[in-house]
Amino acid sequence: MSQQPPVRSTGSPPPRPDASMSLLTNVMDHALDDGYAEASARRAAEGGGLPRTLRAKLGLAAGLVLAALVVTLGAAQARISAPVVAKEREELIDRIEDETSAADGLEKRIEELRAEVGERQRKALEQHGGDQGQLVALLSGATPVHGPGVRLVVDDAEETEDGGGGPRESSGFADTGRVRDRDMQRVVNGLWQAGAEAVAINGQRLTALSAIRAAGDAILVDNKPLVPPYTVLAVGDGKKLRTTFQDSADGQYLHVLQENFGIRTSISDQGEVRLPAAPSLIVRTAQPSETGAGTGDGRGAAETGKGTS
Repeated sequence: MSQQPPVRSTGSPPPRPDASMSLLTNVMDHALDDGYAEASARRAAEGGGLPRTLRAKLGLAAGLVLAALVVTLGAAQARISAPVVAKEREELIDRIEDETSAADGLEKRIEELRAEVGERQRKALEQHGGDQGQLVALLSGATPVHGPGVRLVVDDAEETEDGGGGPRESSGFADTGRVRDRDMQRVVNGLWQAGAEAVAINGQRLTALSAIRAAGDAILVDNKPLVPPYTVLAVGDGKKLRTTFQDSADGQYLHVLQENFGIRTSISDQGEVRLPAAPSLIVRTAQPSETGAGTGDGRGAAETGKGTS
């Protein structure tokens, strides 16, 4: 009887030698962390490419390069057009200078013509003024005058400031210490009444038709602004003129301004006072009307207010 071969066991394979080192085995079998594996799988699913942070940096760099390119092109364009702009600027400056010179020439010519017209008017007045030609020339300011007289200076109060509030406040002048147009009107009228033969303020000759008025805080004499101190020169008997003016109502008015509001004034006799001729000569004469002469009623242009100039 044959002998049966021995039956081998078909159980589980023998354990691995490194079975007791499960942590080390896990590290060897799974070298890539699960998180990294998931990120790699996600990038592969998205088609690969650069990381988001790197893409952002590259985009910023591209924007900076584009901006630098635009600035460079602008600078180059400005450099190219700079000569043209400079040339246009020089041409504009030349035109302004030419027009300014032309305007100055015209203004000078106007002054020359004005002086010529005034001189011819004065000569005509002297020739056709008759027996009273010199008197008319004096009253109209047609000729310069000189002789004894007085010098009256009127100035604002010290430390005069805008924004008063006293009894002299008005819409035109806010400071009680300022000299006003009506003050100068009274001064000039007082000098005329005291016997002045000719009067000038700050070199501006006054006539019977001169106007003293205000424009804001400025005083105008025949539309020409004056600045304080106001120096009034009057031709006449100096001592008599000064005494008569100071004793008059206008002289007392000026004294009240000095005492109550600090307006500074001074008056003195002058042995020689020189006044220029009026800048513009305006002479008006009256003639009898034909109607008045024919009817014999004695009324003429002087009575009706009509005349010729």
